[in-house]
Amino acid sequence: MMSCARCHGELVLRERVGRRDTCPHCGADLHCCLNCALYDPRAANACREPDAEPVADKERSNFCEYFTFRDEREQSHPSAAADARARLEALFKKKP
Repeated sequence: MMSCARCHGELVLRERVGRRDTCPHCGADLHCCLNCALYDPRAANACREPDAEPVADKERSNFCEYFTFRDEREQSHPSAAADARARLEALFKKKP
């Protein structure tokens, strides 16, 4: 399922997202870093693509040629990530 990063409204995209496309629910820009599959706030410039130009405002439309709309079905499930973290912390927990 694809959804807007701002309002989380479900999107039905039939073709590529253009730079001027906006969310039909809230009017937010769709071709922005927050909607990109490569967006990662822990990476340099918050992008996993090392050749991408830095973007100052991650919520605004940009000209990035590496933009690919993120698909939440491909993202890891939050509870799975929390479970993995808990198991990792348990490995390094000090025993009495």
